[in-house]
Amino acid sequence: MTNLTIEQVMGLAPVIPVLTIERREHAVPLAQALVKGGLRALEITLRTDAALAAIEAIARAVPDAVPGVGTVTTLADIVNARAAGARFAVSPGFAVDLAEAAADMPFLPGIATASEAMAAQRAGLRHLKFFPAEAMGGRAALRALAGPFASLVFCPTGGIGRDNAGSYLELKNVRCVGGSWVAPRDLVQRGQWDVITALAAEAAALTPL
Repeated sequence: MTNLTIEQVMGLAPVIPVLTIERREHAVPLAQALVKGGLRALEITLRTDAALAAIEAIARAVPDAVPGVGTVTTLADIVNARAAGARFAVSPGFAVDLAEAAADMPFLPGIATASEAMAAQRAGLRHLKFFPAEAMGGRAALRALAGPFASLVFCPTGGIGRDNAGSYLELKNVRCVGGSWVAPRDLVQRGQWDVITALAAEAAALTPL
């Protein structure tokens, strides 16, 4: 298994699916559908009891997928996700202890303000999640952050969907976006993997600036 940097994870596709997997048996066919559509980096959020089992199943059964863990808020989350086979970690916010604990794996912490961006930058981080993107000013906020933080690269998440993902990718400081629209809950529950593959292919075809 090749170790990737967070920059490489963000560069795998213009969209990182944000997945809330409720049943372990959905994990592998969902990952296969997304990978078939061209989306390899998959953020499985720690919002369900099945999340860690889903990461483990994907890591074992879908070699072309790059499973990651999302909603990381504690040190235990890092430890458990690593043990399950997660290859990158995403947090909704920035905390120094989490950044230190994730030092040996690609880590994408969230920021929402200039102060948080400064703190993350001082911790040696250059690639950040902007969350919640739409609620915190969306594209206008990211354009404003580009001035004082020209070296920072963002993956905005939160309120981003099929209709506005492309406009975010036009920004020079955005490398990819995160969103759940490529794997809607109803399609997952019904096992409509072909439809999800089509949504993934559409998302994979979006072109960053």
